[in-house]
Amino acid sequence: MAKKSAVNRNEAVKALVKQYAEKRAALKAIANDETLPLEERFEARLKLAKLPRSSSPIRIRNRCEVTGRPRAYYRKLKMSRLALRELGSQGLIPGLVKSSW
Repeated sequence: MAKKSAVNRNEAVKALVKQYAEKRAALKAIANDETLPLEERFEARLKLAKLPRSSSPIRIRNRCEVTGRPRAYYRKLKMSRLALRELGSQGLIPGLVKSSW
C-alpha cells in the first residue's frame, strides 16, 4: 500500500487540473493560434504561466486504484501488476486466468 499522503496529494492535483481545465484550454488555444497578433499570443502565454503548476494535466501520476502503487500501472485496468495478480488469483477479474503448470 502506498503512503496515504502521496495518494491524497495526487487527488488534490486531479481536483486542481479539473478546476483549471477550461481556462487552461482557452489560453492554450489563443497562444497557439497563428492568425492572432504576436502580442496577444504572448500575453496568453504569460497568463498561462501564472496559473498554478499543479493545474497542468502532466502533473497527475497514474496510481493503482486498489493499492495506490505508482509503478507497473496498467491503464486499461487502472491497477498495478501486483493488484492484478492478486485479484486474478482470487478469480475476481472476469476473463483472467493465471497460468500454472
